[in-house]
Amino acid sequence: METTVRAYGTGRRKNSVARVWLRPGEGKIQVNDRPVDEFFPRPILTMLLAQPLKVVGVEGKFDVLATVSGGGTSGQAGAIRLGIARALVRLDEAMRSALKKAGLLTRDPRVKERKKYGQKGARARFQFSKR
Repeated sequence: METTVRAYGTGRRKNSVARVWLRPGEGKIQVNDRPVDEFFPRPILTMLLAQPLKVVGVEGKFDVLATVSGGGTSGQAGAIRLGIARALVRLDEAMRSALKKAGLLTRDPRVKERKKYGQKGARARFQFSKR
């Protein structure tokens, strides 16, 4: 059995959690055992995933294997992006400064605000009737 250099990173965004593994390869990205183009129909989301690899200039050098659950497509793409960035830092600490400068190592804290009782939503009230 050969030992391959693999790096792991966890990413979260909104309600999505992604587990990401990087291994040397030809740049294939698989999400939940499906090609990235099949999993994310919008090209902007696949572009978002490749961002950390592009910033450090290693696109086409690593295969990305990601398992993602929860949330919607945009949240899942953001979670995978953070996971890739964290895995790259684990591979080579020298990449940290470039990724940090591009803002790819920061977890996006924006989540859906909870619905309040006596109201229609988080902030929307029920319609007021004077009479």
